[in-house]
Amino acid sequence: MADDSTELEFIEGGVTAPEGFSAAGAHIGFRKSPERFDAALVVSSAQDTVATGTFTRNVFCAAPVQVSRSVAAGGRARAVILNSGIANAATGEPGRAAARAMQEITAQALSVPADEVFVASTGVIGVQLPTGPFETGVPQLVSKLSREGSHDAALAIMTTDTHLKECAVEFSVGQHSYRIGGMCKGSGMIQPDMATMLCVLTSDMPVSAEAAHAALKEAVDHSFNKVTVDSDTSTNDSVFLMSSCLGEGAPAKIGDAAFTAFATALRAVCENLARQIAADGEGATKLVTVNVRGAANDADADKAARTIANSPLVKTAIAGHDCNWGRVAAALGRSGAAFEQEKTDIDILGLPVCRDGLAIVFDEEEALRRFEQDEVVIDVDLHQGDASTRIWTCDLTHDYISINADYRS
Repeated sequence: MADDSTELEFIEGGVTAPEGFSAAGAHIGFRKSPERFDAALVVSSAQDTVATGTFTRNVFCAAPVQVSRSVAAGGRARAVILNSGIANAATGEPGRAAARAMQEITAQALSVPADEVFVASTGVIGVQLPTGPFETGVPQLVSKLSREGSHDAALAIMTTDTHLKECAVEFSVGQHSYRIGGMCKGSGMIQPDMATMLCVLTSDMPVSAEAAHAALKEAVDHSFNKVTVDSDTSTNDSVFLMSSCLGEGAPAKIGDAAFTAFATALRAVCENLARQIAADGEGATKLVTVNVRGAANDADADKAARTIANSPLVKTAIAGHDCNWGRVAAALGRSGAAFEQEKTDIDILGLPVCRDGLAIVFDEEEALRRFEQDEVVIDVDLHQGDASTRIWTCDLTHDYISINADYRS
């Protein structure tokens, strides 16, 4: 559905770049330090805001995921309330009650229906979520809502992230211009299967609920579902999309030119945010892109690329600036993808290192120089067909262990 011919301009503004959206972030009591924001609110001013979402398929899904799924099914939402510090996962009926209270408190403060409020949480699993902070904190968030609040909101949802993650684009359909913006968090426990990452996307383009969901599913499948930091799928993964529909023009419908432009712009924002997540993987020093082409089918392409991206040996070799293509070949061989080693080619950082399954002599000093780049690209050609894919990951360093060994401390 996406179309490379759609012209996009990356702009500032994040989740509040589209018309009709405001946001806020604040400390309301979930984290020990009052200097650290721990709650975010994103609101649409449009009464008939179209909304949809994709969610984790982890069976141990969190209470807010269960509540937000029902909101997405309704096709309308006016707000997203998010907290960090406590995931509200594996908390049973008390957790679901807390998620509903989180939703109802926000709805009352905004004078909107409770079933039009998405909820999301991130943090430690198995801890009950108190509702007191929302009772006092949501009015604070509402008072801070502004078009300039995107940064504060993005800061508030961070856990082990080292920096906030935002993106926005502007694009045109005929004589009309539209915007799509977004913010996300994610650094560890990252291998989304949707549909701990959270993402809020906004738009002002008129679009039907069916078209919004179709575009979101495609965008997520080619972005967040192509990211892995550590192969762990979170209990809380959620991606929310709201469109105020305040832009001019008829609503985009599946298959028309407006929908193609919308899907293209949405995918561009999601891919940008997905790359930011991979680059900020816990303890990471490198963004790693694994490209696989020439696979017999899409499933084989994904198996091959994902196995390479998740290999601890490949990831540690990259951390050590070691152009050890044998580790890539070994991961490829256990991936379950159908291929013949005698036909397989591998490049690392643009250097041919394996042709037809055999080693190619390369300049080790040049490889070391190329490892100074921020992004490491691994290219594999299986020569089995026309299918291809791309997976984003990161290297694996000692810091990953340090971060996760005392995560609850």
